[in-house]
Amino acid sequence: MFIQTQDTPNPNSIKFIPGRAVLEARTMDFPNLTSAYCSPLARHLFRIEGVKSVFFGPDFITITKDNEVIDWNLLKPDIYATIMDFFSSGLPVVSEDAPRSETAASEEDDEVVAMIKELLDTRIRPTVQEDGGDILYRGFQDGIVQLKLQGSCTNCPSSIITLKSGIQNMLQFYIPEVEGVEQVTDDDDEDVGKEPASS
Repeated sequence: MFIQTQDTPNPNSIKFIPGRAVLEARTMDFPNLTSAYCSPLARHLFRIEGVKSVFFGPDFITITKDNEVIDWNLLKPDIYATIMDFFSSGLPVVSEDAPRSETAASEEDDEVVAMIKELLDTRIRPTVQEDGGDILYRGFQDGIVQLKLQGSCTNCPSSIITLKSGIQNMLQFYIPEVEGVEQVTDDDDEDVGKEPASS
């Protein structure tokens, strides 16, 4: 098995390409160890000291390290070994109880929302996935499209530029009802498994 790597716009994230399908046609974000309950591969990757988050794409794995001080040359050998060992084990990448996040257009969507989702899926997501991340539709209210960035796009220095210059401009060009875009975070994801702070 030959694993290639590709830099991303985020200096703390690298895209690992194992040369085989990881999640076929979807993506999954694991911002912390607690969120990796449904993925044996993500749990193994979180055992590597310095790994902050894991993101699976259709044919890639994006690893984000804790900080700039940690050297990729020290992390990469453990990541390569973990990915190779896992794929040779034959275990599923995610278990059957993995949650599914659907961004595809549905019957309930009005015409504007359906057009937004169509543009996201056909024009924007493929480009964002090239950079080791993904973008999810979270809502459309008062002319503002709410989007969640995942993978290497999370905490990326250029993510705001990507949102405002790239995505917002494209959506506004095709859909006059769109007045802007904003990034949303699922704070609930971060709080899963954390103890409430005691006073």
